[in-house]
Amino acid sequence: MPRLSNRRSVEEDDEGFYVSMSDMLTGLLFIFIILLVYYAVQFRQTTQEMTGANTARAELLKELQRRLLKQDINVQIDTDTGVLRLPDAILFDEGRSDLSEAGKEKVAKLADVLVAVLPCYTDYARLDTPCTAKRSQYRIDALFVEGHSDVRPLNRGGRDVNVELSAERAINTFRELRQRQRALDSLKTKVGTRDRQRLVPILSVSGYGGTRPTLGHEGASQEDYRANRRIDLRFLMATPDASRFASMLL
Repeated sequence: MPRLSNRRSVEEDDEGFYVSMSDMLTGLLFIFIILLVYYAVQFRQTTQEMTGANTARAELLKELQRRLLKQDINVQIDTDTGVLRLPDAILFDEGRSDLSEAGKEKVAKLADVLVAVLPCYTDYARLDTPCTAKRSQYRIDALFVEGHSDVRPLNRGGRDVNVELSAERAINTFRELRQRQRALDSLKTKVGTRDRQRLVPILSVSGYGGTRPTLGHEGASQEDYRANRRIDLRFLMATPDASRFASMLL
């Protein structure tokens, strides 16, 4: 009898152990499912924010194009890359980096349109530059005034100066915009993390020479050359805080 009793006791202990393990694994699985659902919701929200920012940028570009067309300035827009494009012929004489008189008039009109619309997409603007379009919940992170040239070498003193020419044109356009509308300097965006943020101007400038031809104009025809000599306004939208992505992975 004692031997039988001991065997039953061991069997009962084994059953209790397996029940405890089963409960623990069920609990862990439940926790895993909760975490998976949480991260799936966070990822979906982040994806929606990024998609919404791209949609807002496309609406911004279309609004700028519409207003400029009313000012007899026909510009091209690329909603996929966030670019508003001005052919160099409407701004500069051939081989020159300073704006023509007609170019200055067009830049002045461009500045007026920008200062009317961009406050709707920035974190900060002067009180005397209110939003005159539909206010957006999405924000511009940066606006680059980009200079581009074609790939044909432009020699000065025996060296190719295409990059210098494109940069000078971008800088001169940038300066003219700011001179015509000082309020553009007040358009700012927030940078940093949620805990530490500061306001910085959205306007910036860059020059690329012939290193970034427009899509579909990578060739060497006169049409390709004309398409690649340009000033681009490139709009970058603020995206979800990178720390949010990091926290999702930890």
